[in-house]
Formats: sequence, C-alpha cells, structure tokens
Amino acid sequence: MGTARTLFVTGGTGYIGSRLIPRLLARGHAVRALVRPGSESRLPGGCAIVAGNALEAGSWRAAVAGCDAFVQLVGVAHPSPAKAAQFRSVDLASALAAIDVAAGAAIPHFVYLSVAQPAPVMREYIAARAEAEAALRDQFANATILRPWYVVGPGHRWPVLLRPAYWLAERFPPTRDNAQRLGLVTIAQMLDALVEAVENPARGIRVLDVPALRRAN
Repeated sequence: MGTARTLFVTGGTGYIGSRLIPRLLARGHAVRALVRPGSESRLPGGCAIVAGNALEAGSWRAAVAGCDAFVQLVGVAHPSPAKAAQFRSVDLASALAAIDVAAGAAIPHFVYLSVAQPAPVMREYIAARAEAEAALRDQFANATILRPWYVVGPGHRWPVLLRPAYWLAERFPPTRDNAQRLGLVTIAQMLDALVEAVENPARGIRVLDVPALRRAN
C-alpha cells in the first residue's frame, strides 16, 4: 500500500462513497468524511465525521486543512435528463466549492468523480461535470479525474442486459470508440481505481476513462 494518507471525502454516504470509505480505512488511511447533519450514523466507525453542507463551504472549510488529498464524490442520485437543474445546483456547485476550498488549503492532490464524455445523451449532466473539470485544471497542478459512464453493482444491474450490444459495437470500427468510452464498469473496478488514485497521486492531470477504469481491477 505504501504511505498512509489523510483524506477528505465528500459524498461518503452515496453508492460509491459508502463502499470506498471502509476500504480506505481498512488500508490504514485516515478519513475525514463530510456528511449532512442527521446522517452521521450512515458513516462507518473509524472515520472522522464532519457535519456540514457540501454547498456551504464555511461549514466544513476548517476540516480540510492538513489533508493529503480531497476526494469529491457528491452527485445527484440516479441522474436523468429531468434533473438538469440539479446538475448545476448540486453537482457543479458542490464541486466548485470543493475545488476552491481544497486549493485554498493547498491540498496537493484532488480526486474528482466525473463522467464519460462526449456522449449523445445527458448533455446537461456532462456539461456540469466538464465545467467542474475545467475549474479543477485551472486551480490544481495534480489531480485525478475518473470518467465512468454507468457503474454496475448491487441494485444497479439492469445495464448488464446491454452487454451483447456493447460486445458487437466494440468490434466495428465506426462504433468502437463510443462503445468503449461509454462502456460499463463494475463497482469493484471503480473502488480499485479510486484507491489507486489516492495511494498513487497523479503528477499532472490524470484522466481515467472507461478502458482505464476497467484495467484497475
């Protein structure tokens, strides 16, 4: 594993974060997790609980000092075109707040959960994530950006029905690039990639697309 690190994690009670934090703790890392007041019990024992609002940086700014990395996982649950306004008011706003606070605290490495792009659907979702990526590049010399499309795991298994179509699309030159960029990744692959990002900080801006995320497991 190497050096134990002190990490600030947002979105720690979500689908990915709730699985990532226990793994980070088991590997000896210290985790400070931001959680909304009243939801503290949803975090695992062993992490430092920071009660606050991801959209109100003043409620958690002081807790970021001294961390080795900031892991931004906040996002609207079950994204759909109907949630376009929330992509800007929650996903983008929380990311911009996180980037600003982490940069102000001189955190050396930022890990951002983005989304595969470009894509023919979910334009507002992708636009919000792309804007956050641009802000991250402006303020950080070293960052890891993860770009999954759909993460398959418990409760999120319906896309496995599309695997035959993906298999065919990846074998024809006109559709290969899109099929690979917008392919499926497993929750295990995502967790492996996030742990790898934390334990081996990027030098420069590192982007992990779907093929790279698949190689993480």
